[in-house]
Amino acid sequence: MHSWPHPEVPVIDGPPVPLTLFDTADGTVRPVTVSGGTAGMYVCGITPYDSTHLGHAATYLTFDLINRQLRDNGYTVRYVQNVTDVDDPLFERATRDNVDWRELGRDQTDLFRSDMTALRVLPPTDFIAVTDIVDEVIDLVSVLLDNGSAYIVDDGYPDIYASLDATPVFGYESNYDRQTMMRFFAERGGDPDRPGKRDPLDALVWRAARPGEPTWEAPFGSGRPGWHIECAAIAVNRLGAGFAVQGGGTDLIFPHHEYSAAHVEAATGSPRMAGHYVHSGMIGLDGTKMSKSLGNLVFVHKLTAAGHEPEAIRLGVFASGYRDDRDWSEKVLAEAERRLALWRRAAETASDTGAATELVQRVRAALADDLDTPGALAAVDAWATSVDGTPGEGRSATEAGRLVSRALDALMGVPLLPRDQGTPGGHPTGRR
Repeated sequence: MHSWPHPEVPVIDGPPVPLTLFDTADGTVRPVTVSGGTAGMYVCGITPYDSTHLGHAATYLTFDLINRQLRDNGYTVRYVQNVTDVDDPLFERATRDNVDWRELGRDQTDLFRSDMTALRVLPPTDFIAVTDIVDEVIDLVSVLLDNGSAYIVDDGYPDIYASLDATPVFGYESNYDRQTMMRFFAERGGDPDRPGKRDPLDALVWRAARPGEPTWEAPFGSGRPGWHIECAAIAVNRLGAGFAVQGGGTDLIFPHHEYSAAHVEAATGSPRMAGHYVHSGMIGLDGTKMSKSLGNLVFVHKLTAAGHEPEAIRLGVFASGYRDDRDWSEKVLAEAERRLALWRRAAETASDTGAATELVQRVRAALADDLDTPGALAAVDAWATSVDGTPGEGRSATEAGRLVSRALDALMGVPLLPRDQGTPGGHPTGRR
């Protein structure tokens, strides 16, 4: 599956600052460890049955920041993202709308690509549709069956489940107690009441063929993949076990990320699938959690169609910390647009290159500190309000303004000046 175009990323001068992130598993902020110069990052992708809303966008903007900080630190980033293009919500929406589920998946994936392109999100190195890697899932399920980590429950449909006790450390990623696990498992696609399971929390890895559902042939019977095993197969086959960052929204902490890690660890014997498990908070609209069931979604393509600039959308999302459950409103967007205008005016008139250089390092330091975007925005605000002058008609940006624009483009995806002013000769783009 093809990804979307890669925006140019300026290379900026000055010493990079090593990235630290909060790890959900350990419950602490600590440095991101990268082995061999390539940082592996897996971020769970969309189930393409509806348009990209701001909650989705906030998650992918969070990991875009991580991608940019790792690149600024000189690492090559292998960024992997899936598309769950075979799943119950997709079938249900296709049936409701009387369209083929494959067509619905293709259309919504195309819209997702266009939204990510508009927001200048760096694309995945590997953008993988589940329907393209079912053979990889079959291989992984076979490994789990062969080593005793999975078993068959047959009450007319021989489904395959992974055992909760297949690894000795199950639960380390979420740190939830069993009662909390049971609640989230039931709410988020699990089947704790299925008869014949060894443990109510055992997760489905292969769903045997049912009438009217797509199926693939496998040595253990035709069917289709379970949810968690899809991401486990995609991640381990491209990044191996022990890659740098596993990411998604906080709603994926359990069961999805817990089980994906457990499946990889049970198959490979690795003690830990990822060095960091990183999760972004949920987005609400005017004080209420944004959800499809409530119908209070803000769609990225509708914001841009209404004339709101992608840079302002980014700044609105970045106004709060990524781990916080944040609120979106017209007020948040208006404040972001005011901030963007202030920064642009400053970039057109700033003359102190020393102050600009110091600002770049303050922004670097803030973002390296667990993506402290409020701190980074406050630093740019202080710089912008200190700039003395007003842009004259036809006036070109100064070197100080170009320096700041390049840095904010590279580190936050928020250029302040047109490309020909923001990236002058001698500053190559697209490195790494």
